[in-house]
Amino acid sequence: MAQKNVGKVETVSGYAPVNGLNMYYEIHGEGEPLVLIHGGGSTIQTTFGNILPLLVEHHKVIAVELQAHGHTNDRDIPESFIQDADDVAALLNYLEIDNADIFGFSNGGHTALQLGMSHPQIVNKLVIASAFYKRSGAMPGFFEGLQNANLDNMPVLLKEAYLSINNDSAGLQRMFEKDRARMLQFTDWTDEDMASITAPCLIIAGDKDIVTPEHSAEMFRKIPNAQLLLLRGNHGSYIGEIMSGQQSRMPAFTAAVIEEFLDLIPKK
Repeated sequence: MAQKNVGKVETVSGYAPVNGLNMYYEIHGEGEPLVLIHGGGSTIQTTFGNILPLLVEHHKVIAVELQAHGHTNDRDIPESFIQDADDVAALLNYLEIDNADIFGFSNGGHTALQLGMSHPQIVNKLVIASAFYKRSGAMPGFFEGLQNANLDNMPVLLKEAYLSINNDSAGLQRMFEKDRARMLQFTDWTDEDMASITAPCLIIAGDKDIVTPEHSAEMFRKIPNAQLLLLRGNHGSYIGEIMSGQQSRMPAFTAAVIEEFLDLIPKK
């Protein structure tokens, strides 16, 4: 476990033995725990680097890296959102955290939804960003494009981020293939699945996102205790995700809305 001070915020990083992984995590700041789950092909920094310092002002932020991503090693099983959720739940148990708020972006949003369904006892509130619960919720052509995708199609910034942590081109290839397979094998959750989520939920999406605005509204109506925030921008621009290609004040606005949701909406 490593410990350092970034400004006035203490940061602890380490590895947890979780379901056959040495799962990397970082803990920033103090307060009520808030877990951050990155998107596919990403790291803590590529997804949350711009918004994390804003969230740390009011929370103990626990940022994780999932199987085969960033600092976390791979294992000889496929990726799945069920397994990812089990891994996050096991990490919180290892850290002796009984329950937490969960913020997942893109594929991390799918993992957060799965946590709300399969591990409701550890979830206080959910922030689901740029995720869908049915394949039809993705923009037209998304799954068709993924079917024919290869490593050359992976964004350069994400490849560089992985290789800066792991100088391992074979590991990068495995991560890409497992991420792609996880998404191609995704099957719809049912309306009943969404109705089973008891935690208060904030659904966030951009108006030019991978998930359609109409689907975000549909998900908002299916989850019992949900709120919807539709923002101007593309996939992740509202949190400053590295691939969004936009520099703006939107991450500060989004962080303020998330903060209000987490603080003011009664816990379940």
